[in-house]
Amino acid sequence: MTLKAFVIQPEQRSRVLRPLRDEKITVLVSKQETQGYEVFLQEGLPHSGPRLHSHDRDETFYVIEGDLSFTMNGEEQSAKEGTLVHFPAGTIHNFKFGENGGKMISITGQGSNASTLFTATDAENSKEQPSQEKLMSIIAMHGLHIPEENQ
Repeated sequence: MTLKAFVIQPEQRSRVLRPLRDEKITVLVSKQETQGYEVFLQEGLPHSGPRLHSHDRDETFYVIEGDLSFTMNGEEQSAKEGTLVHFPAGTIHNFKFGENGGKMISITGQGSNASTLFTATDAENSKEQPSQEKLMSIIAMHGLHIPEENQ
């Protein structure tokens, strides 16, 4: 398959997803369009973010607004605007938005399926009573591994 150049204007973006209640993710480009990597705009309320996890794809974040903290393999690092953070596949990590929330761009590595994960968890979280069991099943089905002490 030959890839073609493309431009996606703001009004052409997919709808905002809420895979976590206090976080918004917009898929800027999916692997269907690139045949590999994915790019997301992530926005979060103060102190929001995912629990510790790992997956079989690289992930890179670029902070564009606010202060965040990133934990990788048990070590916490702060990240202000302009900071780039990279996690190789298999790294146990998470992030938390700071006191005023924030925004960042994230890029997932070759073979990513993060957009389908975010879409599936958004669908479950949009229910009045989301099922934690169903959410954990979705997460596992999409290759996320959550250390037992964080489940």
